[in-house]
Amino acid sequence: MTSLLLREHPRGRPRDVAGVVEWFGAMQAQDVASGLWSLGTRLPGWTVADVRAALERREALRTWPMRGTVHLVPPRDARWMLEVTGVRALSGAAARRAALGLTEADADRAADVLGAALAGGGRLTRAECLATLAAAGIDPAGQRGYHLLWYASQRGVTCIAPHVGTEQTFALLDEWAPEPRRPDRDEALGLLALRYFRSHGPTTRQDFAGWTGLTAADARRGIAVAGEDLATVEVDGVPAVLDAALLDAPRTARDDVLALPGFDEYLLGYKDRTLMLDPAHRQAVVPGGNGVFQSTIVRGGRVVGTWKRTIGRTRVSVTVRQLTPFDDSMRARVEAALTRYADFLGLPLHHSW
Repeated sequence: MTSLLLREHPRGRPRDVAGVVEWFGAMQAQDVASGLWSLGTRLPGWTVADVRAALERREALRTWPMRGTVHLVPPRDARWMLEVTGVRALSGAAARRAALGLTEADADRAADVLGAALAGGGRLTRAECLATLAAAGIDPAGQRGYHLLWYASQRGVTCIAPHVGTEQTFALLDEWAPEPRRPDRDEALGLLALRYFRSHGPTTRQDFAGWTGLTAADARRGIAVAGEDLATVEVDGVPAVLDAALLDAPRTARDDVLALPGFDEYLLGYKDRTLMLDPAHRQAVVPGGNGVFQSTIVRGGRVVGTWKRTIGRTRVSVTVRQLTPFDDSMRARVEAALTRYADFLGLPLHHSW
């Protein structure tokens, strides 16, 4: 939880959106509301308006850098991440195109059409992008439209800009990140390893490969390039890698209570989640194993409950499910954690157990 910036880190902690996203390297953000609170929970005192304003300032952007999944990334790192990790998802796209009745030529033409439509500082909503494709004679019906939007971003033509109202928007990556970092491949692998283990460690090389989608060989190479900035320890007899600065960090027991979003790196950044989640509670957190994570109540680093929220005009309503029994003191602490979320939204809290 120190590495995940849910507690103070010995190197200090980032104080803005750009710093948090660079600390992680990438933060899963396919669900916008969860992504905003993932940032908010690591920036005490910030509101959702503050986070949205930072994203409008281009402190981070969303794209598909790894595993075909939307993440927040530092803008200047988006292009090399697409080239190093995103390319693996792109290489497997042919079968999906065939199932959708699309060819690679169709996808490339769609990327060119969107690139031309967005040139000069343009910004189009998802609906406008699909209408633009249709006007160019490219049928975006069904899942074809989503695939073509994904492909254009995966190719590095577009990126996902902040919402306008409730609508997703797209812009040109070159215009939103005009000064990209250009590491060579080894340096890129080292950066990925450093950022992953700094923000998730201690954890395993297998988790790193799973998070990035890298091959085992590239995962090993990245750790080697990161060098002395990383260290290896044993966790329950298993070799694990972490930020070397944590070796001398205090190990005082903590009993904090947090209300975390469902799609947060706290759980999503790992294949093996047993340090944080009792296997008996897995079904409650990921019902049906379908990849849709519930928001969690976390006490002292362990998941003890889940919560669901409904945001209305005048309040945010939250329902809590206890996975371990809550006494009166624990209920008060959970309410305080949820109140922090309500304050982030600028709404009063209404909750039920």
